[in-house]
Amino acid sequence: MRLFSFTTAEKRAEYLWVLRAFDNARANYVVLLHAGEVADILGRIADDGAALTSGEITPLLEQLHVWGVLERSYDGSRAATLAEYRNRHFVYQFSQAGYLAFRAVEDLLGARLEDATLSRLALPDLLADLEELAEANRRGDGDLIYRKLARLDSTLSDMAARAAQFYLMLGDLVRTTEVTPEAFLAHKDALLSHMREFSSDLARYAPKLAAAIGVVESTGVDALVARAAASDDRLFLSHTERESDWRARWSGLTQWFVAGAGPSESDRLREGTMSAIAAVLSLLRRVTETRRGGVSRESQLRHLAGWFAATPTEESAHALFQLVFDLGRPRHLSMVHPDADIIPDSRSWWDATPVEISRTLAETGRAATPGMPSRVQRNEGSIRRLREEQLAAQRARAVAASSLATKGPYDRVLDAQETDVLLSLLNAALTARVPVSGAVPSSTGSESGVRLTLSPHAESTVVQTARGRLHLDGLQVSVQ
Repeated sequence: MRLFSFTTAEKRAEYLWVLRAFDNARANYVVLLHAGEVADILGRIADDGAALTSGEITPLLEQLHVWGVLERSYDGSRAATLAEYRNRHFVYQFSQAGYLAFRAVEDLLGARLEDATLSRLALPDLLADLEELAEANRRGDGDLIYRKLARLDSTLSDMAARAAQFYLMLGDLVRTTEVTPEAFLAHKDALLSHMREFSSDLARYAPKLAAAIGVVESTGVDALVARAAASDDRLFLSHTERESDWRARWSGLTQWFVAGAGPSESDRLREGTMSAIAAVLSLLRRVTETRRGGVSRESQLRHLAGWFAATPTEESAHALFQLVFDLGRPRHLSMVHPDADIIPDSRSWWDATPVEISRTLAETGRAATPGMPSRVQRNEGSIRRLREEQLAAQRARAVAASSLATKGPYDRVLDAQETDVLLSLLNAALTARVPVSGAVPSSTGSESGVRLTLSPHAESTVVQTARGRLHLDGLQVSVQ
């Protein structure tokens, strides 16, 4: 934690600019710098007013060295005279841990936390890389195996990091009170569409990725790991350590898409996405209710509580209470006590006994009067016409359902009515599908006396309809 001391020091801005100068030199393949060179770099890259002189930079460098962010060494070659040699010229460079601390701070300062997205497009890249990895392992191409494994690890790590950042941002959005309803409503369609597309793609690609991992493992995991370790050029790791590292990475990749004792990481991510969609819809409902009321009741009560807390005396608090709630002046309902001599009209309602009033007077402010009830307006012609249209639509739908069950959905073109029946049955059947341990059993949906059954199929099936071709990925339908 001492490495981060420069972020809370009094001259934290100066320390940060000095480290930015070292980072700029490092990008140009210059590692060692002395105070004068740091001053020259700051003169080029620093904001107005942030440039420092060599004399101001020297104590900053020394303190960064004390904290362990920079390493210091003596460079006698820079001395031009004996006096300069005796003054000992020091040069500085990033320590390994110090550079990591600086990058962590710099990345945090430059991060745009609202740019969190789910990497939906990474899924087809993962599938293509796994297929090429299996082929490379069959050929024994160690270099290609190393590159594909490294890319798979990088892509998967980026997808996991993006998902974690996205759901952190989403959690802040659901809980925060800083987001205005206008800003949320402007982006809610894109947010829901983004999460639904990612969930759909993840559900579609997860079985394919699990199958591709099985194909790679059938070519030999031990040989795969050994070839990747042989092509790995990390000098400071032994061959055994590189093999152990790549075996752990492959194990992590399989755990993402292949369910073991529990659900896989992709299953957990999909469940988290569905929960996030529910949370956003709940927030949308609250925002909509707030906008319908103009001002939320919560904000009204908070402001009112602040006013009560700020009243200087108890009398002013009572005056505010009477002004806000007006309980000291009830509505005049033109009702008097039956015995006006005992309870005069001038007596306060706080002291007088209650007067019984009718429910109509209390709810509407008008005294109840006897009279004939209002006539019910009925349009018999419109009711009859709508009922006839409804029955005709039901009969047409029943005929279409019977035709669909008799002729089947394949090897012909379904008309518009049959297409509507098929789509409604598919909707009911797909809604009932619940993934269990990575496998989806058959599911059914019923309507108008017919039943549609969805069964897993080795390949996609196509249903010709009046609206076009309906492709069912890995599914076959039957109607009875």
